Amino acid sequence: MSRVRPPAVAGLFYPEDPAALAVAVERALAVAVPDEEPVPKALIVPHAGYVYSGPTAGVAYARLRRLRGTVERVVLCGPAHRAWVDGMAVAGADAFATPLGIVPVDEPLRARVLALPGVVRDDRAHAGEHSLEVQLPFLQTTLGRFSLLPLAVGDARPDDVAAVLDAVWGGPETLVVVSSDLSHYLDYETARHRDRRTADAVVARDPAAIDDDDACGARPVRGLLVAARRRGLAVRLLDLRSSGDTAGDRDPVVGYGAFAVSPPAPG
Repeated sequence: MSRVRPPAVAGLFYPEDPAALAVAVERALAVAVPDEEPVPKALIVPHAGYVYSGPTAGVAYARLRRLRGTVERVVLCGPAHRAWVDGMAVAGADAFATPLGIVPVDEPLRARVLALPGVVRDDRAHAGEHSLEVQLPFLQTTLGRFSLLPLAVGDARPDDVAAVLDAVWGGPETLVVVSSDLSHYLDYETARHRDRRTADAVVARDPAAIDDDDACGARPVRGLLVAARRRGLAVRLLDLRSSGDTAGDRDPVVGYGAFAVSPPAPG
């Protein structure tokens, strides 16, 4: 009998009603994307409630419209907020559910990463974790059908995360998504400067310049940057703002950034 991980934050971080959720996602995706942009191999996207970080996430996910029918599997990494993880944890569930439907877990990829050091199967890390769940409606809307490798990242070194990503990197059929907000609970101006510094480090593919306090998903972000640098991939900043720009007060705020990892643009 298959086991489905049910939504944990529907009705809290995003609408529980499927029709309302579809409207919210489409509204966030209403972003113009230049035809000449390189196709992304990976994205870094925020994971707060949609009223706060949805506009920033939508700027990144709008880039996936043209990958529908090409991307067959998504490697989704985010920080483990609710359970201690020594390394990285995959879910034991056979599928993840959202109000928009069921996403199957990719069993071959799961078996591949479980053979690596530092990767465990731990449902505690996934049961209430929002950093991965909030990405799924965006992926379902833009990509349609795909399989999922959900990875909750805890105490993991950049090289360890990069090694896991290397094992499942694949080709154009595989997309990597890293979920991370930026600074937390600073005043608006302090956060703006701090997040710009972090964004510059991400674009420079400089994991050593990103501290744990700069981004709650700093560990998966650093691992992705190591993998991107090894492959000569470029990182582009797509959007940078905070909850003070969307639906929140300006003291304090949470920062959000959207980035695309892709081959360098010609010329």
